[in-house]
Amino acid sequence: MPRAKGGTKTKKRHKKIMKLAKGYVGGRGRLYRSAVETVERGLVFAYRDRRVKKRTFRGLWIIRIGAAAKLNGMSYNQLISGLKKANVEIDRKILSEIAMHDMAGFGRLAETAKALLSN
Repeated sequence: MPRAKGGTKTKKRHKKIMKLAKGYVGGRGRLYRSAVETVERGLVFAYRDRRVKKRTFRGLWIIRIGAAAKLNGMSYNQLISGLKKANVEIDRKILSEIAMHDMAGFGRLAETAKALLSN
């Protein structure tokens, strides 16, 4: 019985990996074995970093809110605490957008938080 080597299936599988490895430097983009290793590693990073991205952005929003809070004479945690007491349910993403694009509106929110903190 003749030896079966995979033929079209193998070719298709190799093409799929090599397409993902397009743009890699040296053997990583030309040699199948190296490409497989690099592509798999890249896919692992992509999967992981889709989750890390969410943490990174939350940190960025908090930094922006903290900076705007300082301009209004209070700290980040005082602002968040005051807004919670005032039952203002704005998430950090929207709060950072307000801080960047509408300083007057953010100032009003800060005043609301400050009023409840002093009581």
